[in-house]
Amino acid sequence: MTMENSYALITGASSGIGLEIAKDLAGRGYNLILTARRTELLESISKEISEANNVHVDLISKDLSNYDAPREIFEFCEYKNYKVDILINNAGYGIKTSFHETSIDDEEAFIRVLGTSVIMLTKLFIPKMLEHDGGKIMIVSSVASFAPPSAIQPLYGPIKTFMNRFSDGININYKRKGITSTAVCPGFTTTGFHTASGVQEEMDRVPRFMVFPASRVAKEGVDAMFAGKSIFIPTKTYRAIVFLTTNLPQFLLRFISNMLAPGRYDRN
Repeated sequence: MTMENSYALITGASSGIGLEIAKDLAGRGYNLILTARRTELLESISKEISEANNVHVDLISKDLSNYDAPREIFEFCEYKNYKVDILINNAGYGIKTSFHETSIDDEEAFIRVLGTSVIMLTKLFIPKMLEHDGGKIMIVSSVASFAPPSAIQPLYGPIKTFMNRFSDGININYKRKGITSTAVCPGFTTTGFHTASGVQEEMDRVPRFMVFPASRVAKEGVDAMFAGKSIFIPTKTYRAIVFLTTNLPQFLLRFISNMLAPGRYDRN
C-alpha cells in the first residue's frame, strides 16, 4: 500500500547505496523521487521499483555540481505537488587525481556535490517539512569523517566531517519541531564508487571482513533515520573501528590504518 502523496527524495539514486535506499523505502510503501545524472538508467530503475512495490516513482535528471540543480529539483517537486517527508542526501563521488593536479573548477564541483548541494536541498525542503509538522533527513557521510587524513582524495574526509556537524546543527535547531537529521557513516561498501573514483586498486587490498554490501548499509541506515539517530555507523565492525579511531593515539592509529587500508595512508 502506498503512502498517498508522501514522498522520499533520493539523490545519487542510480546506483550503490542510493539505489538500495530507494528499494528499501519503496518496500516500506513510500513513493519516490529519484535524481541522478543518468536519465536512461533512472528511467529503468524507476519502472522496476514501481512495478515491484506498487508505489509511484518519478525522476528528475540533474547534476548537483551545477549551482541551480538543487533549486530545480525543489521546484520540480513543488510543481508536481509532491509532499517530501524524507530527504536523502546521498550523491557523491571521489576525485581520481592528486590534489595538486586537480583543477580548482573540479575541486569546486566536488565540494558542491558533497557539501553545498546538501545544504541547499536541506534549506529548501525544511520550510515545507515545518508546514507538515515533521520530516526525516539523511546525509550519507562516511567513516572517513573519523579517520586520519588520507593520502588519496584529501578533501573527502574533511567534507564528510563537515556534513556530520551540519547534520548535528539541523537536529539542534529542528528536532523539537519534528524534523530529525541522520548522518549515516558507512565504511567500505560494495558499490561502483571506488572504480569511478579511480581507487579500485586500494579497495581490492582491503580485507574482506571490512567490506559490506550496499543493501545492508542502506537498511541499517534507513532504520537509524526512522529512529531519529543523529549519527549512525552501519555494522558492528565499523562501530568498533570508529571507537578505536577516536580513542587510539595518532601514531598507533596510522600504523593500524596502513595495515587495514593499504594505499589510503601510505601513497607517495
